[in-house]
Amino acid sequence: MINNLRAKMTEAQTTVADLKFPPTAIPELIELVDSGKISTKIAQEVFTEMFGSGKSPLKIVEKKGLLQVSDTGELEKFCDQAIAANPGPAADFKAGKVAALNFLKGQVMKLSKGKANPALVGEILERKLKA
Repeated sequence: MINNLRAKMTEAQTTVADLKFPPTAIPELIELVDSGKISTKIAQEVFTEMFGSGKSPLKIVEKKGLLQVSDTGELEKFCDQAIAANPGPAADFKAGKVAALNFLKGQVMKLSKGKANPALVGEILERKLKA
């Protein structure tokens, strides 16, 4: 977060005193990630908008519908779609190639537009592929 802030401040040639968002916005954004409500990837997007607009992270997340999907039923559907569309990597994982799971996770993240909870996706994919 600090590195992103420094980079944005340098890019915008601004100082801490000139920031549009209040100091409480950074811990609020961190809490959204720590609580699992948004992913770190989404946090980057929220930070960029927060830096430019001064809006609170939660308002940005709610307005853009960026809350992370943790509904296992919905995630199961995404996982099923990724496995069906990618039989090769699914077979590779079953044959012991653990790296294939990351490819499938990536496919689920694409299907969910980056909103899927990556930890849950990994658990669901492993369970489905080991069955």
